Amino acid sequence: MTIAKTHHAEKVVRIIVRIGPLSGIEPLLLESAFNISCAGTLAESAEFLTETLPILVLCNNCGAESEATTNNLLCQSCGGYNTKLLSGDELILARVELENAD
Repeated sequence: MTIAKTHHAEKVVRIIVRIGPLSGIEPLLLESAFNISCAGTLAESAEFLTETLPILVLCNNCGAESEATTNNLLCQSCGGYNTKLLSGDELILARVELENAD
């Protein structure tokens, strides 16, 4: 609610968060927690949206960047297992849309 108050908003219209599959965050549980925690606040009627981010790895053997899956972080180019996680473990507040009285 700090963002809404800082911008003198009348209400929060929409909140978008981006979640990586390896973040440990369950989107449905986060949405449920959001709805409970926003009761009686400027965000009480806000739309809460989640976007899933891809899992990306960088191969330390061949240098390729490729998509991976939750239980398989192998390089899709050479099949190497010596990879570095580039994305997929994030929880990012991507956007907050506010409505002002003006």
